[in-house]
Amino acid sequence: MAAPKDLDPSSSPRAFLGAELRHAREAAGLSQDELGRPLFVSGSFIGQLEAGTRRMMHDLAVQIDRILGTKDFFERNCAALAKSKYPDHFAEAAEAEAVATAIRQYAQLLIPGLLQTKAYAEAVFRAYKPLAQGAEIDEDVANRLARARLLDDPTTPLLWSVLDEAVLRRVVGGQAVMAEALRHVAGLIRQHRIIVQVLPFGAGAHAAMDGPLKIMEFEDAPPLSFVEAPDMGKLLDDPATVSRHTLLFNLLQATALSPQDSLALIESVAHDYEHGEEHS
Repeated sequence: MAAPKDLDPSSSPRAFLGAELRHAREAAGLSQDELGRPLFVSGSFIGQLEAGTRRMMHDLAVQIDRILGTKDFFERNCAALAKSKYPDHFAEAAEAEAVATAIRQYAQLLIPGLLQTKAYAEAVFRAYKPLAQGAEIDEDVANRLARARLLDDPTTPLLWSVLDEAVLRRVVGGQAVMAEALRHVAGLIRQHRIIVQVLPFGAGAHAAMDGPLKIMEFEDAPPLSFVEAPDMGKLLDDPATVSRHTLLFNLLQATALSPQDSLALIESVAHDYEHGEEHS
């Protein structure tokens, strides 16, 4: 296992907790695998906690305190980290996304959250929560746009998206909203900030018909994959599962249009929306 990298505890609360976990583990004379064994998690999972790419959950923190003899240190401190502005099923994935060096994702029905405009996000949340008050929708939109600021860095993370053609054709918020949203995606492509491929309807059956998929890579921790359904999501670190999902994404890339042809299609559909043309 690679030697752990020194963390900057001031960078985030999770980085602080990860640094403390590594210090306590090494003081106890345990390897990552040895600490993981009684916790029924892998050594890689312990490494992800120490690297700050995974959130420490309460039940695990209690057991870590017991094994490492740290009284209630980790239990107390992980309680503060459990507070998130994101839904429970997505919070850990959003936190991992923020420190990823590469994100590869397949979107089945909607423009991915990192690429959404304000108007598009508002339409999505209003559809999800038809009875919510305006302030709640505003907060959801603000949090989504805040996530997208990780693209302000000109190079990291690498973001490679495969969009089903349904993402382009489904009218979310009206044609003007769709035109703006697709122009935004096209703009990021033309700025060489993201890579996007469109999986056309003509491709027929494909490897990811069961739903969306996200794979995240990190500098000092093993990759993770994230799968979700309505109000449900699971962050996965099993190497065999992540490898299978990576192969799945590679198959999607091979089936999708080239980045150049995808950009041409996105801009063509945006042009049609701008001129009020219907899509079937």
